[in-house]
Amino acid sequence: MRPEFRQLRLGQLERALKPFLEAKDSPRPQKGWIRAVREATGVTVREMAKRLRKAPSIVIYLEKSEAEYRIGLGNLREAADALGCQLVYALVPKSGSIQELSEQQARAKASENVRAVEHTMALEDQAVGGVQEKIEEETKRILKTGRNK
Repeated sequence: MRPEFRQLRLGQLERALKPFLEAKDSPRPQKGWIRAVREATGVTVREMAKRLRKAPSIVIYLEKSEAEYRIGLGNLREAADALGCQLVYALVPKSGSIQELSEQQARAKASENVRAVEHTMALEDQAVGGVQEKIEEETKRILKTGRNK
């Protein structure tokens, strides 16, 4: 991706993910959202099964699958819809922002590149040192060009 488009995309993602940053620290109900919402709204397993046009055992399976982090997004979306809810889905950085995540990735690539060259140079008794400075330069180059090599 061209660097200017990459920067534009990073900015777009930052804005889109802003509302999710607070939500990421909210704990999920122990037995999952499907069961929590179903019980809180007074919807029985049988009633939800009827809404899904599936057997009650499927509702139990969906709740268990979600609680164990094994549910597929399609099934989760169907369950949310049956409960009158909307599935909201996002990937949010564990810490920091998308921009910081991008910079960390670039720094890791830069470190790998520089250390490989420095190692080869050392084997040939030509190491020049200044590895950290070279890593910073390479990081800036990767961020600017969007290319690893």
